[in-house]
Amino acid sequence: MNPPRPRHAAGAQSQSRLRRATQGWLAAQALLLAACAGAGGGAGRSGELPAFYTPAPAELAGPPGSIIRHEALPGLVVPEGTAYRLLYRSTDPRDRPIAVSAVLVVPAAPAPAGGRPVVAWDHPTSGVVRRCAPSLSPDVPKTIQGLADLIARGYAVVATDYPGLGTPGPHPYLTGASEGRAVLDAVRAAHAFAPAQAGTRFVVWGHSQGGHASLFAAALAQDYAPELQLQGVAVAAPATRLRALLHTVPGTTMNASMVAMLLHSWSRVLGASLADMVPEADIPHVERLAATCIPPPWSGAEQPVLEPDPDLSFTILQDIAAIPPWGPFVTANTPGALPPAIPVFLAQGEADTTIAPALTAAYMSRLCAAGSWVRMVTLPGVDHRFIAREAAPLAARWIGDRFAGRPAPDDCPPPVR
Repeated sequence: MNPPRPRHAAGAQSQSRLRRATQGWLAAQALLLAACAGAGGGAGRSGELPAFYTPAPAELAGPPGSIIRHEALPGLVVPEGTAYRLLYRSTDPRDRPIAVSAVLVVPAAPAPAGGRPVVAWDHPTSGVVRRCAPSLSPDVPKTIQGLADLIARGYAVVATDYPGLGTPGPHPYLTGASEGRAVLDAVRAAHAFAPAQAGTRFVVWGHSQGGHASLFAAALAQDYAPELQLQGVAVAAPATRLRALLHTVPGTTMNASMVAMLLHSWSRVLGASLADMVPEADIPHVERLAATCIPPPWSGAEQPVLEPDPDLSFTILQDIAAIPPWGPFVTANTPGALPPAIPVFLAQGEADTTIAPALTAAYMSRLCAAGSWVRMVTLPGVDHRFIAREAAPLAARWIGDRFAGRPAPDDCPPPVR
């Protein structure tokens, strides 16, 4: 790693908008559910979850990162690699034991001395209910951006589902400590899984929600998993300013769904009432939106788009940061600057309307001010759905340089002296 471098009130009109938007949503539900079923595949998306995902209470006993069970996934097409599904132990932010599921892909090539480097892929928003776990999909390799390149480089790639996806919930959506612990314990599980022959050096690579998880994993690594050796963090369009995100999403079903999922998840994690945030009559509609899975962009199952509405109802009904207990939770789960010794790769699409380019630029400025070495990649014409796919070749090359011990590039402005 490079050494740190010093650097100097909802009214009747709003409620009407909410009802109008959610009525449009109800009309779109059949399309959304069909898209999810077609994109996800597997028993988990359309019926009962496999027993694999539900541990007995006694099975939770054991150190974080230890494996409860595993199974080969011979039906997955992974060139030059073998895929496994893992159920591993982790902890929630209150240090209670939980189980988390993941997919681990192991290269066919022999492992180097000292073990394979590990890349922890952190997926973007797929949903907040159990059946939305990416590992349930027969097409899960397609959801891991840059997988073929990473496997060809000889890295073990582990992709956590996060708590509450696949495994019993609730899923703590955009809850940093929970996601970050699950990511680090997935790396521990890869190391513990003998066929992987994985070492302790790792990089985290995430998109959107996964970028948020990656940043928290990097922030937690030294204290939570000191035996692991973090080499860097690569993120594409990460969720870095939750308060701004909640107030700037435009009127599309993708973004409205994201807000509904956040309200659904946080109300359960906090034990808070949704009535603090939306009119009571519309809570069932929000819950219905949150119960859908978001189809991955490569599936071809596009989400329908609502009529543009700059005041799209529940996305701006209240200032969430001003309402206890929601406000402190927003602050606690907004990523901060990282320890400056951790190199960072940031990618952003200029056509992104979900994570605005200005938000990622502002986060880069925070990293630079804290002394981080940041490689910033901006891709014209790329939107939120495809930024990780388009940036993956550059991210894989940057990751390879971190494992090779080369100095990290830096796009931060010169420090003010």
